[in-house]
Amino acid sequence: MVMKPDYTPNGPTAPNALRQALRRARRALDAPVRRRHARALSRRLGRDLRFLRARRIGAYLATDGEMDPAPLLARAGARHIYLPVLRPHPERTLWFIRHRPGDRLLPNRYGIPEPTLRGRHILPPWHLDLLLVPLVGFDPRGHRLGMGGGFYDRSLAYLRHRRHWRRPLLVGLAHECQRVPELPLQAWDIPLDLVATEERIYSR
Repeated sequence: MVMKPDYTPNGPTAPNALRQALRRARRALDAPVRRRHARALSRRLGRDLRFLRARRIGAYLATDGEMDPAPLLARAGARHIYLPVLRPHPERTLWFIRHRPGDRLLPNRYGIPEPTLRGRHILPPWHLDLLLVPLVGFDPRGHRLGMGGGFYDRSLAYLRHRRHWRRPLLVGLAHECQRVPELPLQAWDIPLDLVATEERIYSR
């Protein structure tokens, strides 16, 4: 059994300490359990109309015990899958590049594999229909605790000013052990529309 940290927004656990505790909980899941969770999530979210209607899907490559989107993406069929790459300007923001099985990946400056830029189909996030977002922690309201770099929040900052046209649909993927009762929402945070785990889908 994985123990989740005891956390409340006004309690003694600082965000960095919570982040470390949740990463430990995520890593404590052994490989067979993580694979089972990924398959369960795929069955659940793969039947959801919001996923079925998306044609351009942003995704990620799982590392450090993250929920693996690969079984879910296997259900995407002929739809287009895009992976994030670090933008040179402005810093700490992301582009998304179309990826097909077998396409070359190279490690970025953080050691994370990403598609090469040369000759590729590059999209800004607002051209995606749905974006699968990795996370360290979440609460049922769709608030997300990331790794602390702010890449997704900066890349999606335009959503704070949109009232009608809002793309992409933001879907966090997580293990249930990454849920906490409540996370504080900072001014720069972009809440998720949905969070999917192996047990259920949380809708904001």
